[in-house]
Amino acid sequence: MQKRGKNIFFVLLIILVMLIINNINFYNLCGLSDNFYTNYSEIEEANKNEIFGNFVTISLNQSEVKTSGEKCNDGTVLFKLFGFIPIKKVDVKIIPEDEVYLGGSTIGLSVNADGALVVSDIIINTKDNQIIKNKGIKSGDIIKKINDVEIKDIDDIDRALQSSNKEDAELEIIRDNKSKTIKVGLLKDSANHYKLGVWVKNTLSGIGTLTFVKKNGEYGALGHPVTNTDSDTVVPIKDGNIYDCNLIGINKGQKNKPGELRGVFMQKKSLGCIVKNTPYGIFGKTSNIDELVDVNRSVSIGGRLSVKPGKAKIVSSVSGIQEEYEIEIIKANYQSKCSDKSLVFRVTDERLIKLTGGIVQGMSGSPIIQNGKLVGAVTHVFLSDSTKGYGIYSDWMLEQIS
Repeated sequence: MQKRGKNIFFVLLIILVMLIINNINFYNLCGLSDNFYTNYSEIEEANKNEIFGNFVTISLNQSEVKTSGEKCNDGTVLFKLFGFIPIKKVDVKIIPEDEVYLGGSTIGLSVNADGALVVSDIIINTKDNQIIKNKGIKSGDIIKKINDVEIKDIDDIDRALQSSNKEDAELEIIRDNKSKTIKVGLLKDSANHYKLGVWVKNTLSGIGTLTFVKKNGEYGALGHPVTNTDSDTVVPIKDGNIYDCNLIGINKGQKNKPGELRGVFMQKKSLGCIVKNTPYGIFGKTSNIDELVDVNRSVSIGGRLSVKPGKAKIVSSVSGIQEEYEIEIIKANYQSKCSDKSLVFRVTDERLIKLTGGIVQGMSGSPIIQNGKLVGAVTHVFLSDSTKGYGIYSDWMLEQIS
């Protein structure tokens, strides 16, 4: 009888443990990174919706420490099982109370790289114009040093090569976002000057979409980095500018063929400087706020805890004027580290589908609005379905200028 009683106890214990496990959302709980943005209302909503499970409650404690006379905007979120057993503690940042001006306008951008960007991965022998297969330098590489001489622009390459008087050179490059040192053979031109023999450039330009502007003029755009040619290498920049851009056409997106916005911009009057090129987008400052945004339209920032599958909107100027288009958020990932694929969404607005086919290149940075808050920005389109796309949380972007 005693043995039977023990067996029943262990069965009940196992059932209780399984019940607890099944009612804790470990995916959401373990996926959260430190220093994400939130506030008390989002914590309250998260508890109401039980997004971490039926048995998990969360509370926010904000620090009252002041630095240089300003209130600290840091805090901690404590996760408790059954309301009293601590199971996880996360450092967070408090969402600023100030609203931001809503973006959505198409902008032209031009950046000057900190280094030389390799455009072609073949070597041209300058003496006889014969093509030689390149065994060292690859298209997409960023040359940072030659024989320990820093390469800030293209002219630095000739100075570094001519001062060495060797038939080979040691290059420090960035490839696939990692620093690497390689040794390459040099060529001589008709004047007997040493050359790398590859096509390089310093400046990159393109178009994208403005996401938001803070009331002090700091802005965020694009939602993903400016990269070199077809590689995913983030281009280190010295400086850059954004400009007013006029759309002249749209190539509609099709299956396995991403569309694009076609636009032109004149690099005469800068509307703002670019100071950062990051995995989260480009960031800088403008003194021409009223030329970039509608100063009568501002929104509050929403943290990732407020984002959930369901109806939302993106803001874009693809029609020639700033408009909102209906989308459906399919999935909101709980990310432990930065990714420009935080959200998965589908365009449901027939106006946008008819105009562009869905999401096209150049729409990157378009604000994503849910429940009246700016929660993210468009970053990529699905190659297999142009009506589906990815977005990045506004958290990751706000972090860059806070």
